[in-house]
Amino acid sequence: MGKKKSAVSYRIVLDTNCIISALIFSRQKMAWLRYSWQSGAIIPLVSKETANELLKVLAYPKFKLTKTERLFLLADFLPYAETVTSLDVPLDLPVIRDKADQILLTLAAGGKADALVTGDNDLLVLKDVFKNPPIMSLSEFEQWQKS
Repeated sequence: MGKKKSAVSYRIVLDTNCIISALIFSRQKMAWLRYSWQSGAIIPLVSKETANELLKVLAYPKFKLTKTERLFLLADFLPYAETVTSLDVPLDLPVIRDKADQILLTLAAGGKADALVTGDNDLLVLKDVFKNPPIMSLSEFEQWQKS
């Protein structure tokens, strides 16, 4: 995790929970992440599957979001994202039990992301064995971005 030049945008796969947290809690401790994609410091990578997952999660009753609110939140994320439609998936890609996590790992590796950022333990346990791209927690990513 070396030094980065500030003028460079990093292509990052963010798990759905990271995106949701940045969108819904953007005025709190997650404001830095939302600012990262809005400022162009990072370019979130999405696929059809990850975008569908985001739509599904935003509609969860626990968030109590109207359709209009969901659309506004999506408008604060999707225009900054790069849609990856063709993936060059490595043959040695680990298989994970959770299909949603597998989609993220496939997108990160096949989309040639600079990092996969997640709070999911099924992905975080792969950090030491799967290095390309590096898998990191939100706090690790925040520190990496600042270095």
